[in-house]
Amino acid sequence: MNLRLLQIVIDDDRRGSLAELLDKHTTFGRWDEALAENRFQANVLTSAEHSESLMDDLTERFGHATTFRVVVLSVEATLPRPDDEDDEPASTDKPKETSERISREELFNDVTGAAKVSRVWLAMVALSAIVAAVGLLRDNTAVIIGAMVIAPLLGPNVALALATTLGDLKLGRRALMANFCGVTMTLIMSTLAGLALKPSPLIPAIAERTNVSLADVVVGLAAGAAGTLAFTMGTGDVVVGVMVAVALMPPTVVCGMMIGTGHWDAAIGAGLLVTVNVICINLAGVGTFLAQGMRPRTWYEADVARKATRTAVVLWVGLLILLSTIVFFIYDLALWSPPTSAAP
Repeated sequence: MNLRLLQIVIDDDRRGSLAELLDKHTTFGRWDEALAENRFQANVLTSAEHSESLMDDLTERFGHATTFRVVVLSVEATLPRPDDEDDEPASTDKPKETSERISREELFNDVTGAAKVSRVWLAMVALSAIVAAVGLLRDNTAVIIGAMVIAPLLGPNVALALATTLGDLKLGRRALMANFCGVTMTLIMSTLAGLALKPSPLIPAIAERTNVSLADVVVGLAAGAAGTLAFTMGTGDVVVGVMVAVALMPPTVVCGMMIGTGHWDAAIGAGLLVTVNVICINLAGVGTFLAQGMRPRTWYEADVARKATRTAVVLWVGLLILLSTIVFFIYDLALWSPPTSAAP
């Protein structure tokens, strides 16, 4: 069980109101501490899946208070061990939780950090592009996987899916900016590498990323859903595998290098693969967030989110159908296929 410790700071005269609210939620313990200036801190132990509804009620009840603050801490272990059945309060008016995920606030904090354009993040993009370029030129799978695991372009796409689900325009703009900056820097660096090194499109590691099939669409959707699910569960180790499955950096680098060498057919094939992966990550991400019950806190935010989600899903599905049609007729029917054998 994933546990969270909520440190709730509020005015001392609201202690009774807080106790009444906590009685309506599933908790495994509470400890109060007196603070200065007539304030107190309630330390509440609860499960990760119950923390969101508790924080929503706390915000609705005390959000207007200037002293109100909630700090959420992840708990590695506690003794005695909480038991799902024995410690579950018997009150029938407690809110029922249907999804097993971390809270909206925790997830928001995780993805916003991955979508922030900073000098460190741009350096990670540059380093990932360099690692990918070296691995592709040497046809070294281990080095290419290293670039996949760095995966600086995955976070902004998951952030864009979350922004679409919540109707958060600010997060959406930040995610789009991060995607634009990351892809632009990667293309510039890889194009320069192509101009300088003149890599052959016949190198197997390059050739296999200039050919797209409908299987790539299926893998992209499945891996995108798995990655989003891992984010909502707070299991970062699963995300690493998704970084490899729907890698965005290697095909983007291939696209840039082929532009630099003037092999436009190969560049278009790599660009299609990048586009398919981006669409699949976002479409599967939105669907998974909705299936996990990810919704805005207030009704008016929910109305905006519904409209944004509907528009985005129609857009992503339309683009995916269009690209799948192109992939089917051009690649699966073998109307055109880039070289796949190594140069002598």
